[in-house]
Amino acid sequence: MEHPSATPRTQPQSLSDLFVSFTVLALQGFGGVLAVAQRELVERKRWMTNEEFVEEWAVAQIMPGPNVINLCIMIGGRYFGLRGALAALAGMLLAPMLIVLLLALIYAQYANHPGVVGALRGMGAVAAGLIAATGLKLLPALRKNALGLGTCLALSALCFVAVALLRWPLAYVLLGLGSIACVLTYRRLAP
Repeated sequence: MEHPSATPRTQPQSLSDLFVSFTVLALQGFGGVLAVAQRELVERKRWMTNEEFVEEWAVAQIMPGPNVINLCIMIGGRYFGLRGALAALAGMLLAPMLIVLLLALIYAQYANHPGVVGALRGMGAVAAGLIAATGLKLLPALRKNALGLGTCLALSALCFVAVALLRWPLAYVLLGLGSIACVLTYRRLAP
């Protein structure tokens, strides 16, 4: 199978294409859409390379709001400006919102049923596995990062320790480690 970055890139053909593509993406993402977004946008649609996905996802994470919403707005805006951003956003929100409202009505009736409780616990484990698998899948893209693989892994490990083990607030960790990463990158890229 040919590597996704070796295949020619494409782009959305219309606002409808953006809307439908992000609706399909949104309907696949239970418990988080990082794995689905990477597969759809990089491997299936070929709207971006793995490296571009990592960069755009990083920007989406530091902006306020849900990461995937930020990503869809950036992609829609890249290809069709404000209209594209709005079409992508509508695609991400419309169908899931209707489904969530319907499920909330159903959940209110069956919230204490042991099968429902067990299913929700199982979905949490699957979501964690998908995130870990996608992280491993995107790891090779860090080789092309200006900081290099070793520095990126060290910063990732520091972030994990600070947030998961020391329980420091994510905002402070991102501000601190993000600033360090920006300064290091600037120094390596500066002439």
